Amino acid sequence: MYLQQFFIDGLGCASYLVGCEGAGVAAVIDPDRDVQKYLDVAAAKGLTITHVIETHLHADHVSGNTELAARTEAAIYVHQAANADFEHNVLADGDKITLGNVELRVRLTPGHTPESITLLVIDKTRSDEPWMALTGDTLFVGDAGRPDLVGLDVAKELAGQMHESLQNVYLQMADGVMILPGHGAGSLCGKSIGSVLSTTLGYERHHNPALQIADRSEYVTFATTGLPEQPGNNKRIKQINRQGPRVLGEIALRGLSVLDVVTEIRRGAILLDVRSKADYKVKHIPGSVHMEADAQLSNRVGFVLPPDVPIILLLANAEDYRRVVYSLARVGYDAVIGYLADSLQTWEAMRLPTASGDIRDINAMQLQELLDHDQKPLVIDVRETWEYKQGHVPGARLISLGEFARRADELDPLQPVVVICASGSRSQSAAALLGKKGFETVYNVVGGTLGWMQQGLPLERA
Repeated sequence: MYLQQFFIDGLGCASYLVGCEGAGVAAVIDPDRDVQKYLDVAAAKGLTITHVIETHLHADHVSGNTELAARTEAAIYVHQAANADFEHNVLADGDKITLGNVELRVRLTPGHTPESITLLVIDKTRSDEPWMALTGDTLFVGDAGRPDLVGLDVAKELAGQMHESLQNVYLQMADGVMILPGHGAGSLCGKSIGSVLSTTLGYERHHNPALQIADRSEYVTFATTGLPEQPGNNKRIKQINRQGPRVLGEIALRGLSVLDVVTEIRRGAILLDVRSKADYKVKHIPGSVHMEADAQLSNRVGFVLPPDVPIILLLANAEDYRRVVYSLARVGYDAVIGYLADSLQTWEAMRLPTASGDIRDINAMQLQELLDHDQKPLVIDVRETWEYKQGHVPGARLISLGEFARRADELDPLQPVVVICASGSRSQSAAALLGKKGFETVYNVVGGTLGWMQQGLPLERA
């Protein structure tokens, strides 16, 4: 048997290639949209990818299932409760998928979504008992899948189903079964997912809070409180995955001239500057949106840019193009037109404007100094309600990041605004949105509320 895990930092998504080297066949489980890595590994191991299996329809990232099927002619498999609209084979509880000496046993484990499944991995050359469990978004390291991404109206019902899945399926497994989850740290599909990328059922049985609660009603309360913000653009991502993602094909480098860029911007395209913050501060194109091309780009962009908008990239290096395109495509931003191939010096030589400066980064003590002035800025806390209630900067107004794009117009663009979150990550996304909207003075608190607390500054509790 051969098994390899693939992990995407930032989004925290894990996918798997599992197969039988003797028979030369393999399946990919929960594929990412950049499918070349699976093809490369399969070729190196002498495997043909014949199956593409989804543990559920994802809400945090767009699947690579149709992409992989188009390149390999592999069949896609999804549980019947998904009601998927694309061409696929239907799975049901108890089904078995045979890959040479490897058997994948399907168990329906609803809770994160109604169609969530777990795949029990059996190496028939060793035993008929499950060796591993590919758990999707049901059981994580130290956590279980959140029940609210299908919709808040059914969250309690799904939480109850998750409790049954954990009690009646997972806690019936042997302690030695390896748990290989669909997410690790960084994912918004759980509350407190561990950073280690695998575990055992025995360890989780004793140390995972989600497996400690025997009472169903108590578990429902546990699972539906204290949740982080929902992934940006999650409803649209879910719909894309239900309909079947568009096949991207090979990503070709496409450089655009200054005149091309100006023309596309006039047609409604957005210029996304993904260079470092230092470079952006020195010089940038007015009206561009700045979001660094780091591991958090996929998580942040859905809170800042509208869906289906044509995008032009401003890159530090053309070599970054493919990586950035996939970072955007993973969360449903497919309409990248190209990148500005000409330099900013060429832009200026054509008498087009540039600007310098940026949203100002401040620390907790600098925020305190601003609040001591007669003309205080408006402080916006973009954390979740439960975080805000535990303690916030005195006088801060709550607008969670998931609501920020919709509610930003409530704010006065002429009034100085300070944006704060827990650590400075979410607030940077909100600050970028205010910058795009033309707010004159925007501050981002580096270190966030945690930094405020570490300085011994007072908290207000609601």
